[in-house]
Amino acid sequence: MANTNVHAEPGKQEIIITRIFDAPRDLVFKATIDPKLIVEWIGPREYKMTLERFEARSGGSWRYIHEDNDGNKFGFHGIFHEITPPERAIQTFEFEGLPENGHVSLETARFEELAGGKTKVIIQSVFQSVADRDGMIQSGMERGLNESHERLDELLRKLLSEKT
Repeated sequence: MANTNVHAEPGKQEIIITRIFDAPRDLVFKATIDPKLIVEWIGPREYKMTLERFEARSGGSWRYIHEDNDGNKFGFHGIFHEITPPERAIQTFEFEGLPENGHVSLETARFEELAGGKTKVIIQSVFQSVADRDGMIQSGMERGLNESHERLDELLRKLLSEKT
């Protein structure tokens, strides 16, 4: 099974996330911008997801809420700055659960086509400060990210099998 690599160099304001998916670039890109597909893979498996809006276009906004089994809610929102299928998506990202809102990161996701029908996704998240970046890491984002990517792998396998 593929692993998500999360790299946060000490003293820097960024996180670099890489993952190789066993699916063509067009399909991986679609799964990241199609609201019907997003709800199937973002977040921990046991959380309920409510997608309030998801306008995957330059200038569009998005917001979703995850709810755990105890009723705790975790909100996330942002603005899409650029959608260039199937190569790149640039958006802001804000986790509403950090103390005081305003901890916004800028995320650039690049989708690289690899041999054998695979896709490498590289996400650079740049935070306003090292403290903001460290706060995001300490919030448990790596666990949620890993589980989301496992769920995305499952969704991609399902979509590929439906094509054959």
